Amino acid sequence: MKKVLTRKALQEKMLESVDYLVDIVKTTLGPQGSNVIIDHSMFSPFVTNDGATIARNIESEDAVVNTILEITKEASLKTDEVVGDGTTTTLVLLQSILHSSLNLIQEGMSPMLLKKELNLYLEEIIRKLEQEKILPTDKHYQSIAYIAAKDEKIGRIVASTFQQVKSKNAISIKEVEKNTLEVHYLNGYRCDIELASDYFLKDQKTLTLSNAQIIIIQDVVSELEPLSFLLNDCMANKKNLVILAHDYDENVVKELVSLNLENALTCLLCKITDYGMHQRKIEKDIEVLTNAKIVLDYYTISLENLGTIKEITFTQTDMILKFDKTSKINTYLSLLKEESKSLDSEFESDFYHKRMAMIECGLAEIWVGAPTKTECHEKKMRIMDALGAINSASGGIILGGGVTLLKIARELKEESLISFIFKEALASPFKQILNNAGLDVSSIQEEITKANFESVFNVTSEQLETREATSVFDSYSVILNSLIHACSIATMLFTTTSLVINEHVNTLSKTNEYTEI
Repeated sequence: MKKVLTRKALQEKMLESVDYLVDIVKTTLGPQGSNVIIDHSMFSPFVTNDGATIARNIESEDAVVNTILEITKEASLKTDEVVGDGTTTTLVLLQSILHSSLNLIQEGMSPMLLKKELNLYLEEIIRKLEQEKILPTDKHYQSIAYIAAKDEKIGRIVASTFQQVKSKNAISIKEVEKNTLEVHYLNGYRCDIELASDYFLKDQKTLTLSNAQIIIIQDVVSELEPLSFLLNDCMANKKNLVILAHDYDENVVKELVSLNLENALTCLLCKITDYGMHQRKIEKDIEVLTNAKIVLDYYTISLENLGTIKEITFTQTDMILKFDKTSKINTYLSLLKEESKSLDSEFESDFYHKRMAMIECGLAEIWVGAPTKTECHEKKMRIMDALGAINSASGGIILGGGVTLLKIARELKEESLISFIFKEALASPFKQILNNAGLDVSSIQEEITKANFESVFNVTSEQLETREATSVFDSYSVILNSLIHACSIATMLFTTTSLVINEHVNTLSKTNEYTEI
């Protein structure tokens, strides 16, 4: 048996659901936004002001509310997925658009006509938003990271780290026991490997070889004979040899270990632990970095296949190659950048950008620790927010604090009731930021209007600042995606007239607003 909720009753539930979600999340917006404590069934509760995390954890005992919540969350989480920030702004915009739209529908306006008109206005707003975009400077990056993290030190560290490695994918975050916030850089190309034997490390945790020769074999090393002339050459010339194979047999491992011990030879055998095309692409990267030639058939090895690496460091689970940039490497990097533009998968895009970052400028690891695990987790979330914001800002920025949207709202032509929907919505982030700081919205809005929207109110310093002097900027990409996704989900909700749910949920209200079918 199913239960059906229709028309006015459904609209009321839509507003109840959206308000239930947004009223919690929007309190975190802006520098003076508050935190939320989230319980976890398996771990300790944690404190966060990250809108995406809060939204994911909000549920209701009411099956109808829960169903609508999942649809509403999609708007915010999609923005977070695309640009790494903007969850709260998306929900604030969505709430305003939905409230105003449902008011017009209840007064008799066609939902489908309303949707069409809203999309036309959205196109105009996007054009105006594009005109406000400027390219960020180093100072802007630090400001955006600071605003996202709501912490000056975190903002400064994240900004400088991002500018050093030039990619979010090249930055990882590591929780440590001590109370610290520091950055460790790795200049080189790192990949996960499986070292064929611990004996190759010679009782050390790490082993570093200089000017080693390397051979890349996209085949199984099944016997030692095809490698014999390479091994003899290494012994005669006292050279180190790294064999990077697709796979290998255990009998070959034993023979190589014996050769190492008997002849004081340093010859390592390993394989990349990634699978499929990822393994092949990493091998291709190493081929270019070492000027080697990949061996496709194990039995056709020659000295021409050998490459040389300036420095290579091994542990049992990874290897790091250090190399000098060449024109060949720069050309290959340009090729990777072109290939990455056509990728649809976020997973593949991350894979490409991490490889490019390692080739271009290396990796960075931010170590974060705090007196308690709860505080450590909260600091880590701030760092992730700052990384997402600064990464999205690389495509352009706009004057922040909700001022740019407020300016666009004033510029919209008052030709119909539809313009009123967007005028209200575009002003809502600005108002919410000030409300969260406990400030007088109307007087500050009046001051900004007098300044022709070329000034912004800095909530932290409680001062009106000019465009040239302020540090308050937003990512163009974040605001753009927030608008698009808020409109998408709002129109989807108000053009829906029925909801069908399963009867078995005990928390359904037993009122006549539900119809059995």
